[in-house]
Amino acid sequence: MRIHRRGSTAAALALCLGALTACGGGSTPQGQGSSVPPPTSESTTPSGAQKPAEGAALRGRTIVIDPGHNGANGEHPSEINKQVKIGNGSKACDTTGTATNAGYNEHAFTWDVSNRLAKLLKAKGAKVYLTRKNDTSVGPCITERAGLGNRVKADAALSVHADGAPASAHGFHIIEPIAVKGFNAEMVPDAHRLGVALRDAYRAGTGIPYSNYRGKKALDPRDDLGGLNLSKVPKVFIECGNMRNPSEAAKMSNASFRQRIADSLASGFDAYFAS
Repeated sequence: MRIHRRGSTAAALALCLGALTACGGGSTPQGQGSSVPPPTSESTTPSGAQKPAEGAALRGRTIVIDPGHNGANGEHPSEINKQVKIGNGSKACDTTGTATNAGYNEHAFTWDVSNRLAKLLKAKGAKVYLTRKNDTSVGPCITERAGLGNRVKADAALSVHADGAPASAHGFHIIEPIAVKGFNAEMVPDAHRLGVALRDAYRAGTGIPYSNYRGKKALDPRDDLGGLNLSKVPKVFIECGNMRNPSEAAKMSNASFRQRIADSLASGFDAYFAS
């Protein structure tokens, strides 16, 4: 999620605002195909109470997945540096993100993971929206990324990122919202539950440890991110690892491990809605 500026040409920001796609009804490059009904069998707990089969809790849910940054952001500094209101101040419309030392960009990583995750959630019966339709455009602004979840009345939202900390830093963390009066206060408790569910599933599924440089037990509360401040629906960010750490960069650069990341996050959503 670290910012690296590069390039400059003019482009209309309106290009990015058309980059909204609903994976539940339409299709994306990695998310095509019709929905597969989730399992219908039920299991019984030791107490005798029945619980839904794995994945059944996602049926009918609306989820927004926000792939951080975008491929053309670095070529359009005037658009992405434009200041927007985030409830308790102002920030840049968007940023370029970071990259591994070998040149694998965060925007490409988040796009790939988000599409893999969207496909899994859709197969379990959820309607999934992505905040952008490709990895070659500009933005959208953080205000629009938050606004999509509000407009579709999402049951939950996740912004997918990777960090660009010093090489000695390692691990993942969840960024959860702090209440900003008049904006996101009502969703903060549910966002915390979502964050814990995703944290636990991500740790169990990927083996990546808790961050040793941000947050406590991989939870980092913040009130300086427009994507959280402006969200009316439960939403968190995940920094999937440190792209400047050689071990974690190698994992995130591997397609099989990105699928593992998506599988883990899907399990986290399942746990959140089943609780």
